[in-house]
Amino acid sequence: MRFSHTLAASLAVSAVQASPLVKRVTTPQVNDGIILNYALTLEYLERKFYQDGLANYSQAEFVAAGFEDPFYKNLQEIYFDEQTHVSALSAALTEAKITPTVELKYRFPATDPMSFVTLSSVLEGVGVSAYLGAAKDIVEAEYLTVAGSILAVEARHTSYIRASLGQSPFPNPFDTPLGYNKVFSLAAAFIVGGESPVTLPFEAFPALSLQCTQYYYEADRSSVTFSGAFKQAQQKFKVAKDTPIYAVFFSGLSKLPVQVRVTGNSDYKIDRIPAGAVGQVYVVLSKSSTDFSDEQVIAGPAILEVYTKGMAPSTPRPKCH
Repeated sequence: MRFSHTLAASLAVSAVQASPLVKRVTTPQVNDGIILNYALTLEYLERKFYQDGLANYSQAEFVAAGFEDPFYKNLQEIYFDEQTHVSALSAALTEAKITPTVELKYRFPATDPMSFVTLSSVLEGVGVSAYLGAAKDIVEAEYLTVAGSILAVEARHTSYIRASLGQSPFPNPFDTPLGYNKVFSLAAAFIVGGESPVTLPFEAFPALSLQCTQYYYEADRSSVTFSGAFKQAQQKFKVAKDTPIYAVFFSGLSKLPVQVRVTGNSDYKIDRIPAGAVGQVYVVLSKSSTDFSDEQVIAGPAILEVYTKGMAPSTPRPKCH
């Protein structure tokens, strides 16, 4: 997929830059107020992303990039949806006498209509995964209904954008739930400033970078190299060459671990993406192949667009960045 390599590079800015050793990220304790502010944080990010995209690229430029009418009008509708989600979540927090978070400063690695739309696909997919991952922790039925309603709309956004990119609008029978710290690690890569009156109990994992490839990722066929990941694990977690480390792929409701090997003295590599991974897939490096908690994660997530074996497009090949 064309965005996967540039996204991996952009997410690298969220790497933990502290002393050589870092403390392990732990699973956060949450309540309904924290979850609503977590959702509001993501909605502000999405709203600003579409606001910038609509301001930076004209309808004619989207058409020239291959996104024919009424695509631009539909992007405006998506922006309206995100703006409405911000208003609804802010109002719910205020009504509950909980301070809502505010819009921060963001930087998005989109340089033209195509890169904007491909990043849109990623952000919408992460939004779906975030709401799905949080749903089990929402106590108040009214809040669960609101979150479920937003989730359904975000999923429609995802399907529309994916179809516009020539991808399957629904590649997996199940969407992928993602935990708070994993989503926060992805979102933090785009936040470059600002100050919120709310402190959320989430932490970013060390970043995970994918080595550039000029081929589409296919399950049960493609290899993946995690650039500099072994060297980073040595420095931050005292991992040795013979320490078992696993690449855990999150796809739908499946968690698919594959043991990595050290290559080139600084990278980790797997020879095949596991069968069953398809669509927008998340991968972390973990010290366990059975315990998928945050406490075991040493890097990630990275995002890959994975095709069923033999189903990847023949052309165009993704660019290498």
